[in-house]
Amino acid sequence: MRNNEETEGFDGEASNTSMISGANSPYQPTTEPVHSRNVFRAIRCDLDYIKSHFGILKIIEVVLALISFIFIETIMMCSPCAGVYLFEFVSCSAFVVTGVLLLIFSLNLHTKVPHINWSLTDLINTVTSTLFFFLASVILAALNHQTGAEIAAVIFGFLVMGVYGLNTYLAVRRWRLGDSQDGPLQTSEYIRARTASRGEVESRPELQ
Repeated sequence: MRNNEETEGFDGEASNTSMISGANSPYQPTTEPVHSRNVFRAIRCDLDYIKSHFGILKIIEVVLALISFIFIETIMMCSPCAGVYLFEFVSCSAFVVTGVLLLIFSLNLHTKVPHINWSLTDLINTVTSTLFFFLASVILAALNHQTGAEIAAVIFGFLVMGVYGLNTYLAVRRWRLGDSQDGPLQTSEYIRARTASRGEVESRPELQ
């Protein structure tokens, strides 16, 4: 009997000890994962970027590229059609790529993938768009049949080329300065998020 009582007492003490140690354990399962709370934190409308030079230029580029694409699509007959097809491809590609970049920067989605050099990506897009719009506009101007749609497409092609050229100049200057001026793509919200995450780790020394 004494052995049974001692065994029961030992089991009770062990269970109480395990409950106490389990309550104080830093490795308790949580009902909400740590990363799930920060998934959509950086997705917000960045009005500062939209109001900046790069945001305004991107909006103008998207609008002008769309207008150029609409004008080139209204051409029903062409011979030769190489200039029309090239201008159509350039205007559509610029509209899609620049529109996607505008959406990414406006919603702070680039902060979710910080290992990509977004300044260099934007610079490559503006440089290639400037060159291709110049070539497409020159070729379309040389091969057009003086129709209203072709003339309007050429005019808007040179206009959007000028806007892309200005964006290229500002992007090159920002790239040379190492994103220290002209609205860096690493926004203050992203920096605050990283600082807060570090603070959470420091406040929990058992995780270090």
